Amino acid sequence: MQLLTIQQFIGHFHPVLVHLPIGILILGGVFHLLSILKPYALLRAAVPLTYLLGAIGAIVSCVSGYLLSQTSDYDAKLVGLHQWFGIAVAIIAILLYLLLKYPVKESALRLLSAALLIGITITGHYGGSLTHGSDYLTVALKGEPTSKEAIPPVPNIQQAKVYPQLVEPLLKNRCYSCHGAAKQKAKLRLDTKELMVKGGEAGASLIEGKADESELIKRLLLPLDNEDHMPPKEKAQLSKEEIALLKWWVNQGADIHKTVAELKPTPEMSAILPVFQSGGAKIKEVQNDLLTKMVDAADAAAVEKLKNAGVVVLPIHQGSNYLSVNFVTTDVTPALLEEVKKMDKQLVYLELAYTSLNDENMKALGSLKNLLQLNLRATAITDQGLVYLKGLTQLNLLNLVETKVSAAGLSSLKGLKNLKSIYLYKTAVDPVDLASLKKQFPQVSLDTGGYRVATLASDTTMVGTAD
Repeated sequence: MQLLTIQQFIGHFHPVLVHLPIGILILGGVFHLLSILKPYALLRAAVPLTYLLGAIGAIVSCVSGYLLSQTSDYDAKLVGLHQWFGIAVAIIAILLYLLLKYPVKESALRLLSAALLIGITITGHYGGSLTHGSDYLTVALKGEPTSKEAIPPVPNIQQAKVYPQLVEPLLKNRCYSCHGAAKQKAKLRLDTKELMVKGGEAGASLIEGKADESELIKRLLLPLDNEDHMPPKEKAQLSKEEIALLKWWVNQGADIHKTVAELKPTPEMSAILPVFQSGGAKIKEVQNDLLTKMVDAADAAAVEKLKNAGVVVLPIHQGSNYLSVNFVTTDVTPALLEEVKKMDKQLVYLELAYTSLNDENMKALGSLKNLLQLNLRATAITDQGLVYLKGLTQLNLLNLVETKVSAAGLSSLKGLKNLKSIYLYKTAVDPVDLASLKKQFPQVSLDTGGYRVATLASDTTMVGTAD
């Protein structure tokens, strides 16, 4: 553990020391200006002492602030502005204390007091920018984000550029507040690859091809109660999928230009990619009598063919023969759908979003009698293809976002008694037809909102059993 120097130790008291003189000087300025009014004329006597105490506190704050700035933890330009305005405030406070003893025009003194209050405000603003970011005043006006996820959804995950679309947003939302352009704790910046390689006080944060030796990864893997763990435990933490993404990216050479496909995902990474395709959304927990029943293992040859083609095939939880199938890393073909049909008893979650699935392919899905959740988002299906789903009596959730299905097509599914949720954002369903659809599907949530919807199963899916 690196010990603090005396200068650093004193400097770290700056946030504690600075607030008292701010309060005292504001009080002195307000008293001075109020003393213009007859009812408050008596406040004039307290002004000199108030300015003296505030000036002493301001000087101490300037010294501790200067020592803190020598750690290079902050943006140099902001530090400079904050520092010089702070010094100006201290000088004005001293001048006011001294001039109040002499027959100087009161109007000039009060003008100087007004300048003091303005100086305190500007100094405080730059101090807030250093601590909380330059947008700390306006961030609340922007409203709460619709998602707390660090990585925005990436529809075509295989063609996504790993660094700008996955790694950089993750670091920006989890690390830049302390290790970005405005602030560099431990002299470390993570906002470019070059700066990650350069590192900070602890050395290189990124070593290409060696995740286990990179401080960026090592700090993430420390126990939460370890003082070197990053991010600090009071901050939002990275998920295990996000950490796995960073490890994979570093081990693959930390390239900043290549796509996911070009970096050749490992089988483990292929299983995680669906999480990022949906922006980290997790599947809803399902309690279904079907999942309490025993089922034989799926056709091993069919599973192997799908995996060899890049399809992600996973058990819904450890020890279960029920499966989730995800086409996130490959496209749909009739041959692959024939292999999917061979696991009709075991397949409960099927992810086909953003594939070339069309109405003709939909025939193969009609035989998946145990399917619980089906994601057809952004495929080419229409009402004609939707008809093939009317025999999926176990179906619980259906994602039709960004498809061309209409209210007429949905009517063919009204016999599905287990259906609980249908996502309809950006479909051909006319808003005027919603009332009619709700009558046809009284137990179903018809979700037409413009926000991210649930994905299908990933390797982190947890499935409960019925009571």
